[in-house]
Amino acid sequence: MDGGAAAILERLGVGDKIVGTAAPDFFRAFTGDEAAKLAKIKVIDPGQGSAEAVIAAEPDLVVGISSYSFGGFDGTPTVDQLAKAGAKSLVACDTAKGVAVTDLTATTTFITRAAEVFGVEQRGAELVSQITTTVDKAKSSSGRRVLALSAPPAAGQPVMAQGGTGLANGVIAVAGGKNIAEDAMQDFASLSAEEVVERDPQAIVVISGFSPSSDEELLNSIRSSPVLAGTSAVKENRFVVVPQSILLSPSVLNGDAVAKIAEALDK
Repeated sequence: MDGGAAAILERLGVGDKIVGTAAPDFFRAFTGDEAAKLAKIKVIDPGQGSAEAVIAAEPDLVVGISSYSFGGFDGTPTVDQLAKAGAKSLVACDTAKGVAVTDLTATTTFITRAAEVFGVEQRGAELVSQITTTVDKAKSSSGRRVLALSAPPAAGQPVMAQGGTGLANGVIAVAGGKNIAEDAMQDFASLSAEEVVERDPQAIVVISGFSPSSDEELLNSIRSSPVLAGTSAVKENRFVVVPQSILLSPSVLNGDAVAKIAEALDK
């Protein structure tokens, strides 16, 4: 259902079994030979994956890194629709609501499950180990307060940030930061401008991939927001841009997201 899931299967060595993918924008975070290899996967839908396109590909199994991929986005197939078409489904487990995510268990569990389905348990264990090693090498001990957002706050409007129950909170926590919106027990949090100033983020994670603007334009628009002008993050110019595809959902590059944030925290 998305390039993130396709990349996981490719890393597990079963890429030859992929009949197609939707949401190829997830491939943008990859580089070099891996990017070239992923680019060869047939794209059955450049969007989120319409039910018609997915079913027409006649898959035995449909894999996705988000439950939203299965009926959550307009036109995407539900698990029941796929079952009626003869296809099973494998999706990353949603975290328990009401509990803050503090690690990458959602990612490692999904990789392990996918490896079991394809009978490549050893490869799954090796991939989990690779991600864990990347994370362990990158961790910061700064404990700096972090605000993660994908758009510049608008004057007089709530600041939309990443809350405590999404994977982004886990990535930030593992990197050594403290999400200022972690106490919001939902994936997305709405903070008033006053709350942001009071909680005073010392670093800002700019989430790219949603805005049509370039990463630089998005960064500059957030950096220059009057709402954030008084924060330590702006005063100390501590920002980092991270693609949503490796921050908000299970990815083989979650460790890279951790490393990017940890490096910014240590500035």
